[in-house]
Amino acid sequence: MTPEDMATLHAACFTTPRPWSAVDIAATLASPFSFVLTQPQGFLIGRVVAGEAELLTLAVDPSARQRGTGGRLVDAFLSEAEARGAESAFLEVSEANLPAQSLYARKGFEARGKRCGYYQTPEGLRLDALVLVRSF
Repeated sequence: MTPEDMATLHAACFTTPRPWSAVDIAATLASPFSFVLTQPQGFLIGRVVAGEAELLTLAVDPSARQRGTGGRLVDAFLSEAEARGAESAFLEVSEANLPAQSLYARKGFEARGKRCGYYQTPEGLRLDALVLVRSF
């Protein structure tokens, strides 16, 4: 999957947070700490730095949701992160994204904080981000 393909899929999945562009994706993946995992109709970008993994973004085609793709990507992220020496993992998720919160909870992530007003909707509303953490 190319950065352009990923950007197209990301735009189909998100308005909040702002969809990543192909340039954003390519720049993130240029880091030696970052990695991408793919499944048919989905991808995940993560990174591991100094023993800490961050799930940066997860996108699954809206027409393919509820079929296990997101769960497989999160499982692969956890395996890759651990193989890269991560002792813990974290992510931010919109307080409004209940399906994603449910997925992450099933994978062992727990709420550890809140970033108030972290996301902005296209209409200008501010939404909090929940900070979720999981140890290995």
